[in-house]
Amino acid sequence: MDVKGKRVLVVGLGKSGVASALFLESRGARVTVSDAKSEDQLRNEIPALLDRGITVETGKHGERTFRDQDLIVVSPGVPADVAPLQHARRFGIPVIGEIELTARYLQGQIVAITGSNGKTTTTTLTGEIIASGGRKTLVGGNIGTPAVTFVEQSSPDTWVVLEISSFQLESIETFRPHISAILNVTPDHLDRHGSMENYIAAKLRIFENQTAEDFAVLNADNEISCRLAAGLKPQVLWFSRLASVERGAFVRNGLIVFRNGLEVEIMPVSEIELKGAHNLENVLAAVAIGMAAGIEPAAIRRAVQEFRAVEHRLEYVATLRGVQYYNDSKATNVDATIKALQSFPANIHLILGGKDKGSDYSELSALIAERAKRVYTIGAAAAKIESQIGNAIPVTSAQTLESAVRKAADLAVEGDIVLLAPACASFDQFTSYEHRGRIFKELVQSLAALQSSSPTGGR
Repeated sequence: MDVKGKRVLVVGLGKSGVASALFLESRGARVTVSDAKSEDQLRNEIPALLDRGITVETGKHGERTFRDQDLIVVSPGVPADVAPLQHARRFGIPVIGEIELTARYLQGQIVAITGSNGKTTTTTLTGEIIASGGRKTLVGGNIGTPAVTFVEQSSPDTWVVLEISSFQLESIETFRPHISAILNVTPDHLDRHGSMENYIAAKLRIFENQTAEDFAVLNADNEISCRLAAGLKPQVLWFSRLASVERGAFVRNGLIVFRNGLEVEIMPVSEIELKGAHNLENVLAAVAIGMAAGIEPAAIRRAVQEFRAVEHRLEYVATLRGVQYYNDSKATNVDATIKALQSFPANIHLILGGKDKGSDYSELSALIAERAKRVYTIGAAAAKIESQIGNAIPVTSAQTLESAVRKAADLAVEGDIVLLAPACASFDQFTSYEHRGRIFKELVQSLAALQSSSPTGGR
């Protein structure tokens, strides 16, 4: 795609929007960016754009701004059906996303991983596995490094491992991974997609341009994932922690086994350092992808053995006065919080809340009653959560994360767990789930300093 001299509008100034604007300018496009946020809110992003001669529109989306373009590149945080984009399409202006923009230029083999939960851990581990096999490997996408920044680094022998969100998949056209994976599908982002059917349809687009030369990796233990396999063009590989599969990765007698005609024993489950059954699923998915990529079993085993938890994903923070603190800020939906709760047998002080995504928190009630001692609610969704989880255990309305950590520390005793697994997005009180997780860790470390200086533990 030749954009030299073309008028290109980038909508949304998140990480991928800024990266897309800079990339397009470097290719000779006449770039404008538009964001509904104020100039003050975007003060960190604007200088780099202005330095490159990029026109910046803030505080609104001007009608003429959208109409006078040859191409529009939309950031994943911007819904595809907003009025200015609908008007642009009616005028015949192409509208694509950053992932599609990347696909027009990127060299090498693409591995694309999506799912409601586990994407970041599986993407990171998959990158480690492929790199362990001696391949030139780049890892990014929704994980934090915009995919478009890899274009200049890529070559025909590069493997690009990308975490892909449903938002990014909404705007693809030609994007074709050699290996794609849907780890699981559970309710999420219903505030954006409008229905579970629309959400599933967005995820399913990851397979849209694949052929019989490609691979699709699916979770045999997830009912919706099983339904998605019907009629797929790529070769399907499965992963399962509960049963054997004909083609793919599974567990048998404490060993991870890969079968695709022949069987190969990869490694004992006991060698996996990651906590929780959901992380076993993530490892199985990464093993299946690694084998599809032609990585030797010994290299896969070595990468898994050396892999540790990704930041903000059931991340151990500290033990203070016998109480363990865990940061699972990436648990931004109900299913992720369920998996976090299942990772501990009992005595959990659970911090819930944030920006609601149309979730049903009543699904947490039984597990909370079984494993938690108390729930601490924070953020905009607090009242909804309190109304839906019932009266099985005490609930403290903490409002802020700082208050929740302090109250949990006051009530927790030796052997308890304080777990941040909010089941919500972070954007009511934080800039991202990473920001929320970092603040949680800072609060715990401050608590540690306070307890070490006080004979009463700072209580």
